[in-house]
Formats: sequence, structure tokens, C-alpha cells
Amino acid sequence: MTLSIFVDGSGGSNSGFGYFVKETGESFYEKKSDITNNQAEYMAIISALKKFSGSTDEIVIYSDSKNTVSQLNHEYAINNEQLRTLAREAWEIITKFSNLKIKWIPRNENLAGKMLGS
Repeated sequence: MTLSIFVDGSGGSNSGFGYFVKETGESFYEKKSDITNNQAEYMAIISALKKFSGSTDEIVIYSDSKNTVSQLNHEYAINNEQLRTLAREAWEIITKFSNLKIKWIPRNENLAGKMLGS
């Protein structure tokens, strides 16, 4: 089975992050104050990776943050130390997956964004 996991995060005063699994309807959201949009995007991806770590399903994580997706796919450099730490955490978990892709999608196609109301 393929699991399509849509992630989204938002920074600022009402910040938080979460994910939505299209095939199962499962969702997760956590409020976290005082984080940036980029940090929230990373945290959303990390929360999904942790949840499905070790899964044998094909997993595709969709994010509307081109920056985060490109950094995790080793296409962009990471110049911010806090983001570098989050990326390292994500990469460590990514090694536990046999069939994982992280893809960028336009914001208007992000089901998590709609669900999380951002």
C-alpha cells in the first residue's frame, strides 16, 4: 500500500504543525509557540516520519514548502543552524525507511493545509 502523507506547519504567534494521511484519514496536530514557518515545516515532516518509522508501506510525504523539501532531498544547502539540526534529525529517521519520497506540491493541493486550517 502507498500512504500519502500531507504535512503543514505555520510559524508566528499561532504556530503549530501536523500531518494528514489521505488513505486512512488519520491526522495529527500540535501547537508549538514561537517557531518559524520553516521550523514548523520540518517538525511536521519529522512527526510524520516518527509515526511511520519502520513501515514497509511505500510512503510519500507531500509538503508545500519547496525550501524544506529541497533541503531534505539534498538539493539546497541549509544555512540556518536550527534548521540544520532539524534536518539531521529527519535524515536519521529517513534511513529507517525502505521506500520513502518527499515531494513538493503547490499550497492549494496540500490537504493538510486545508485540514489544519492554515
